[in-house]
Amino acid sequence: MNIRVNGKLESMERECSIKELLAAKGLEGAAAVIDLNGRIVKAQEWDRTILREGDVVEILRLVGGG
Repeated sequence: MNIRVNGKLESMERECSIKELLAAKGLEGAAAVIDLNGRIVKAQEWDRTILREGDVVEILRLVGGG
């Protein structure tokens, strides 16, 4: 299955949840906002939101600083 993550095409072996995608990228537990096909997905929904062929995901990480 192919999805686009932060503008780059990525091939996945199978459908997975947003939570699984973040874990695979080493971002599990990171402060982030997830945009899936133009819609913000709440963190409480990450484990039950399944990514499918052609989805477009933007991972926006929140960082502190000044």
